[in-house]
Amino acid sequence: MHTFQKIALLPALLCGLALYSCTSPTNAAMKDKKTSIPDTTKVRPAVPGAEIATLGGGCFWCVEAIYEDVEGVYAAVSGYSGGTAATADYKTVCSGTTDHAEVVQVHFDPKVISFEKILEIFWNTHNPTTPNRQGNDVGPQYRSVIFYHSPEQAQIAEKSRAEVAPQLWDDKIVTEVVPFTGFWEAEAYHQDYFSKVGDGNPYCSYVIAPKVAKFRKAFPSALKKE
Repeated sequence: MHTFQKIALLPALLCGLALYSCTSPTNAAMKDKKTSIPDTTKVRPAVPGAEIATLGGGCFWCVEAIYEDVEGVYAAVSGYSGGTAATADYKTVCSGTTDHAEVVQVHFDPKVISFEKILEIFWNTHNPTTPNRQGNDVGPQYRSVIFYHSPEQAQIAEKSRAEVAPQLWDDKIVTEVVPFTGFWEAEAYHQDYFSKVGDGNPYCSYVIAPKVAKFRKAFPSALKKE
């Protein structure tokens, strides 16, 4: 087993009980409780020449927390992609009956960080070998997927999936690389969830926090400057 496999699988081992699954009754209820976190507007300042990467790697709380730490990323926005506007809400997506995946739109400055680097971080911080699953989070909404925004992104994503991901994972890579068709921002109480809630939720403590800590240790040069 590769080092990063051990890193990415550690949270799943720590949260072996369903209590710490994002889809467990306890955390699903907290995740759908609109009054648990103040509503805020996600700020996305205008950056000339900026690009967007739309990535699904399990619960968007985890993916968002990773990319909010990355230098050159000026916004990481949780939401839904793959389905239609009519089903783009947390309760419906969580049912597993839509075509949506929980995703994060990573707004980044390509002069500071490349799309290739964005994807390198992606492969290292989730398990791209488990169909419709990340740890105890199970369902098509948790699938590993890259929604590309241009032919250039498609080419880079396909190459990265074929050449970079297999260096980190022994099992078959199941990540989808598909065209972007739309994005619906998740409810405001999901945005910046880890930074707002942190230790206030067992899922944050046992799943997200160790994953963020491992990422920071593995990619020190990619972290935002203080």
